[in-house]
Amino acid sequence: MEKIIGRELEFEKLQDSMASGRSEFIALYGRRRVGKTFLIRSFFKDRFDFYATGVIEGSRETEMESFHNALVRYGYKGEPASTWVQAFTQLAQLLERKNRNRKRRLVVFLDELPCFDTPRSGFLQALDLFWNSRASWIDNMFFIVCGSATSWMMRNIINNRAGFHKRTTRTIHLRPFSLCQTEEYLKNRHFKWPRIAILQAYMVFGGVPYYLSLLDSKKNVPDNIDSLFFSSEPELENEYQRLFRSLFKNADEYMEIIRLLSRHRDGYTRSEIAKELKIHDNGRLSEMMDDLEHCDFVRRYNNGKLRKHGIYQLIDFFSLFHYKFGTHRVTDEHFWRNGWGTPEQNNWYGLTFERVCLWHVRQIIRGLRLDTIRHEYYAWRSQKSKPSVQIDLVIDRADGIATICEMKYSKDDYSLPETEYRKIVRRMETFQQETVHKGGVQATIVTTYSLRDNLYSEISPVPITMEELFAK
Repeated sequence: MEKIIGRELEFEKLQDSMASGRSEFIALYGRRRVGKTFLIRSFFKDRFDFYATGVIEGSRETEMESFHNALVRYGYKGEPASTWVQAFTQLAQLLERKNRNRKRRLVVFLDELPCFDTPRSGFLQALDLFWNSRASWIDNMFFIVCGSATSWMMRNIINNRAGFHKRTTRTIHLRPFSLCQTEEYLKNRHFKWPRIAILQAYMVFGGVPYYLSLLDSKKNVPDNIDSLFFSSEPELENEYQRLFRSLFKNADEYMEIIRLLSRHRDGYTRSEIAKELKIHDNGRLSEMMDDLEHCDFVRRYNNGKLRKHGIYQLIDFFSLFHYKFGTHRVTDEHFWRNGWGTPEQNNWYGLTFERVCLWHVRQIIRGLRLDTIRHEYYAWRSQKSKPSVQIDLVIDRADGIATICEMKYSKDDYSLPETEYRKIVRRMETFQQETVHKGGVQATIVTTYSLRDNLYSEISPVPITMEELFAK
């Protein structure tokens, strides 16, 4: 099996649970294509006492047949079950036989768990009965469930208020790679790209391992993008629709929210989303926003200290690219390479670089040497000034000083022009006036290479570069 990259923390969590000396119920969740199955298979080296996977969009009969076939593969010799209660009883009997005189862990892995839960199938009730009455009583039981339908996992397993309430002993949220992990992954696949190239690829594919696995080390970044999106038979042509339809039952509703957020870089509050889409601002919308946040498609930041008016921004790079360029009907198979340096592409890089920085706030804080002092970070939108001012990242320090981060993408050293300098000064002054911040306000430019020394560079005494973003 291919070497696993960048999942040291998740491996540590699994190792700690393996050594606990008690029965463990592990719930692993994360967006599709992020490598959940690969993580578990790599950790256990495919040595399971039982492994079954749900069938995407399968019927009740299909799901039960898949489960029965897995039982047979691991040694069960009886007839197929007609209900899920019977199926889990068969699994319990199989595991109890395997566990006789066993010294090591009994490892059970149910992959794509939400798929098994077809309408009126009784799957969840049967799983609950299996865990509470049989599996949890086995001290060496190591039970792992995994699913890409993150909203289902959160509501029915992790945050369930009924049968599964507090049953999971550990939850693991598997997120896309950081820039550092992406660089490590590509180096392991013999890529020799400089960091600016890795950054540009990251702006399109994010840190999703499956998308990164499709890149060709013999091609440069523009040619890879053309091959996967704009060639005569692009491999990722329908990936966006497949992605959302595999995650959400009412996928079109979620895609409408993403489409809206893709058009507005500053993001929207929940009430603004409801107004723009002409839908009710109710619990259903709140659930959908939570789902998108759990799947790492959007981020929700407090508007300063106003917790009731959170700002939602799209931070999924693949979705950003899809709505900006993936919906184009182009006949040029070298659309991306031939558009290199155009205003449309440059503007997109500038916007997306901001999202990269927001995904790497921890690295920015460490680069500013603020990780040793208590701090809080958030976005901020003015309530009084006209036109309104928005700051995507404010780092509020315990010593009373607020650091405003300005993100500027550049293919070379960045030279701050007077116009941008004035905008930053206005943002600082507006923030100071409206928040009555007593400790002072500083600015930091976050850019790719370095900040050139000119008349206006003094506004950022400690700039952050791409090198800090690539830190662990």
